[in-house]
Amino acid sequence: MRKTKHLVDIIGGIGFFCAVFWIVQGQGASYLLTEVLPRQIGSVIEKTSELVVGLDAFSGKAVLGIDDVEFQEKYAIGTNGTTEVSADVLELIQDFAYLKQTYYTIDSRTDLLETDIAADKALSMDFTIEPTLDEPKILIFHTHINEDFVDSNMELGYEEGIYGVGEELARILEEEYGIGVLHHDGVYDAVHGVRQVTGAYERMEPDIYEILAENPSIEVCIDMHRDGVAEETHLVTEIDGESVAKLMLFDGMCRLNGEAIEGLDNPFVEENLAFSLQMQLAADEKYPGLMRKIYLNPYRFSLHMMPRSILIEAGAQTNTKAEMKAAMAPLAEILAEVLLE
Repeated sequence: MRKTKHLVDIIGGIGFFCAVFWIVQGQGASYLLTEVLPRQIGSVIEKTSELVVGLDAFSGKAVLGIDDVEFQEKYAIGTNGTTEVSADVLELIQDFAYLKQTYYTIDSRTDLLETDIAADKALSMDFTIEPTLDEPKILIFHTHINEDFVDSNMELGYEEGIYGVGEELARILEEEYGIGVLHHDGVYDAVHGVRQVTGAYERMEPDIYEILAENPSIEVCIDMHRDGVAEETHLVTEIDGESVAKLMLFDGMCRLNGEAIEGLDNPFVEENLAFSLQMQLAADEKYPGLMRKIYLNPYRFSLHMMPRSILIEAGAQTNTKAEMKAAMAPLAEILAEVLLE
């Protein structure tokens, strides 16, 4: 029952926090972190000894991935959760320091605290849904629908970019897993036909709330992006001999330099973190090397709509359309692992 719903670009005046220095072509996480909103302000590069944990607001360079943990024996967690991990990893992630270091890349302006997530509790949360094609259960949308790839021709339509990748994910979820998907084609990173990433998250929010109100059957929100990286970076892995774009999950902590961000509350931060961790562990079990570390940002972006909200960075502008679409089958399987009993 997959359908698209086009909403006309919302026209409204948005006050800039500061002047636009120049037009930036980098997108995805680059745009996520550089977009200027009234309270969602971009970062500058800050480095630890090994990882870039922020972004230069004008460099287009993004955080790179890591080597992933291979799993051995399976061990089911909790009485409700469906995610399975090895007994070895189950033991390791009880150590918060290990969990934090192994599975997260954290923006230097925020942090992940022991009070934010506990492995046992996160993995026992029940995110299962009842699959049906009679009504939508998953909403896929794109706050930055104009994101494209190395071989995209956007003059042919949004299907050439990230929207086309979302179409592939929706198709697989419906045809192979029987989960109804509403794939929304609203445009929020352009105004009057002119690219304007600034304010996209504010323009997106009213429409998504309206869609959710009109479709109370929806239980999962996926905001799908592609990352923006240095041109020499190619985020790929190999699955069954096929070149596949790497994936990265993205969470917002709603906490800047240790303080809650006024006006950017999210009652579902705990559930968001648990949902992404279950997906990360399921992915590492099934497809080692597919996932980059979960990225934690101070702000909330589109993650406050419902408990099962996830922002996914699929590949980057240096990937091909084929690599991007090839990543959707494993992504659908990962989602099914967490969402279906």
